[in-house]
Amino acid sequence: MSIRVLSQNLINQIAAGEVIERPSSVVKELIENAIDAGATKIDVNVRNSGKSYICVSDNGKGMSKEDLEVCILRHATSKLPTDDLMNINFLGFRGEALPSIASVSNVVLKTSNGNVGTEVIIDGGKIIECKNSDIRKGTSITVSNLFYNTPVRLKYLKSLYTELANITEYVNKMALSYPNIKF
Repeated sequence: MSIRVLSQNLINQIAAGEVIERPSSVVKELIENAIDAGATKIDVNVRNSGKSYICVSDNGKGMSKEDLEVCILRHATSKLPTDDLMNINFLGFRGEALPSIASVSNVVLKTSNGNVGTEVIIDGGKIIECKNSDIRKGTSITVSNLFYNTPVRLKYLKSLYTELANITEYVNKMALSYPNIKF
């Protein structure tokens, strides 16, 4: 067998496994993004312990249409205005969360910075549609069919109860750590 360079899609799916191990990883990354966006209210909804549906909505600063189209690219971030890694003031800064989540699920991302709302539909890391949205301010990210295109990851998940307990434990920790944010 000869050595070959992997496709970008496969590279993204492999990289996603380093960031997104289970449904609670998705919730963690999305909550951290909401906190970094200055949210004072964060809603978290899951179905099937996050395996089939996760929705995290916030009232943070939101994104412009231009930023929305860039935010799902690997290593694209607004949280590092300079190349100074010694001066990081955010929970997430590497620009890996959204692209990793998008590469192993179906995502509907709605956002508005107070102007026109934008919605993007992503399937397996590829933008399917980008259109205007009814969202007023903030961001809502719906993740469905987690690991649908990497089924080997599903076998590493624990029971529905354990996965839900992991999500609940993380949300409770963040609610206690940020009493100024309504969860």
